[in-house]
Amino acid sequence: MRKTRIFVDTRLEEGSRIRLGVEAGRYLAKVLRLEPGAIFSVFNGEGGEFEASVEKLEHDGVQALVGAYANTDRESPLEITLVQGVSRGERMDFTIQKAVELGVGTIVPVITQRSVVRLDAARRARRLEHWRGVAVHASQQCGRTRVPMVRSARGLDEWLGENAGRDRQMGFVLAPEAARGLDEVEAVPGRVALLVGPEGGLSEEEQALAERSGMQALALGPRILRTETAALAAITALQLRWGDLSVQSR
Repeated sequence: MRKTRIFVDTRLEEGSRIRLGVEAGRYLAKVLRLEPGAIFSVFNGEGGEFEASVEKLEHDGVQALVGAYANTDRESPLEITLVQGVSRGERMDFTIQKAVELGVGTIVPVITQRSVVRLDAARRARRLEHWRGVAVHASQQCGRTRVPMVRSARGLDEWLGENAGRDRQMGFVLAPEAARGLDEVEAVPGRVALLVGPEGGLSEEEQALAERSGMQALALGPRILRTETAALAAITALQLRWGDLSVQSR
């Protein structure tokens, strides 16, 4: 039986006591119906995880005792940054959730010319909090001990300007009409930035700008993929080629 895992935004050390908030407490007490003495795992995103046990169940949370530390590492040797054109509600949530499961280290939402979703400052802050929550829950579910960074949404040109010429980072931009696929890339990168357009794709101007900024156009086969499908297919291909989704990496 898989052990329950809970993310806590606090310092952890063996023998300490922690108090879980209302949401985590409700999940343990009401959904899983754990009783005092029940064992689960806690992690704070700094690497590794701790065994913990329920001490008290209260109406506004759960008190737990932190137990032994396990130096667990489930991070990919390939550091992937997903630069994702912001898509509508559930599509964006799905992309973030599955990208976390597939081992992406950083997610950068970008606003492009064809983005349907428009975010003012207040909505950007709310979306960022929501997306980070999606990343936390996905990390809990898939066993990661480091929660991927989700950065604030920004314009595509802004991100390209920030990352132009970044050392040791190979960049790919997905383009259905690109002349080559991933199997033709010979270099073995340690860090990869992957740019995926929103529902309507990148404009010709944005595609050209990305390539002038040093990103390589990459095709994923003969079919046109939805934005969420394209991102996850490309991440999977990258992990199979250079990451930890191969038999040799187990």
